[in-house]
Amino acid sequence: MAALPVYRWRLAPDGYATRRRLRALGLRPGGQDVAAQLERPRRRRGPLIAYLYRIDRARPVRPMTPARRAALAAAMAARRTCPVCRQDRGYCIPRSLGMCVACHDNPTAEEAPRVR
Repeated sequence: MAALPVYRWRLAPDGYATRRRLRALGLRPGGQDVAAQLERPRRRRGPLIAYLYRIDRARPVRPMTPARRAALAAAMAARRTCPVCRQDRGYCIPRSLGMCVACHDNPTAEEAPRVR
């Protein structure tokens, strides 16, 4: 495998994009290999690396099907449901608490097993 070209932060040539940038353009890598990498210098922990993909080889994002939309809605509903009071709280239950804030603040609530 040949070494990847490395570009400094904000100095990558046109025609390359990160996954996030591809998504903003309505594209996905589409199975292509990483074409280059981007290095952002940091003082203490070494450089931050971002992988770049070629825009001309990217494919359009797959459309959301009704089944995928239903599965995503079910997964988000499960994340919003408190395991103690079994109510949909309207926000994602914090993993650090393992229950909704109301149940955590109520000392008489039964202790549910924490999600890790």
